Amino acid sequence: MRKVEIMRDNKVVIAPSILSANFACLGEQVKLAEEAGADAIHIDVMDGHFVPNITFGPDIVAALKKVTSLPLDVHLMIDNPERYLAIYAKAGADYLTVHLETCPHIQRVLEEIRELKMKVGISLNPGTSLTLLEEIWPYIDLLLIMTVNPGFGGQKFIKSMLNKIAKANQIIQERKLNIRLSVDGGINQETIPWVLERGVDWLVIGSYIFKSQDITQTIKEIKKQCLKI
Repeated sequence: MRKVEIMRDNKVVIAPSILSANFACLGEQVKLAEEAGADAIHIDVMDGHFVPNITFGPDIVAALKKVTSLPLDVHLMIDNPERYLAIYAKAGADYLTVHLETCPHIQRVLEEIRELKMKVGISLNPGTSLTLLEEIWPYIDLLLIMTVNPGFGGQKFIKSMLNKIAKANQIIQERKLNIRLSVDGGINQETIPWVLERGVDWLVIGSYIFKSQDITQTIKEIKKQCLKI
């Protein structure tokens, strides 16, 4: 039975991104994050074409499915993602996020993700406008706004994305949409308040968690910080 029922409520989801994890002990670090109170695991799939890096594939998703009960939040930073939807569904993805920039027939792709029994995610690069979502808002479960240009971990948060985040939240609230609002890139102790105050309720966090001295303590501190805002 898939554990996928994280929908919009008052809880902030903490989704550690394994892009910044120690690959030599990936399973152990994911287990540690789960024990510390993480709510999902974020997996960045990169192909070296859409973004200048190559990372994980479906075998990693399938392997992690065996070591954690947390939802797997799979982010396809790849060209032609429609070719791989069924493959990632079979591997165990619970949320599958594609980039608007890679999908000329985006409505068809989003419908197929849902037909494959995964939650539907869509991501926007920093330079991509929210106006391009106008016809597809009803198809989305998770909106991931990139707060860095994708491809590498450890980048600095782009402050101009704060207006975009606030506008996205305004649309979600005004239209009463059941959409999780997520951010990815440069999320840390300083930037967490900035995004939460603008309506984000799903935090993808890589370096700040996995490069810290104590993964468990860092996740616990993040959760406390979220409760105060």
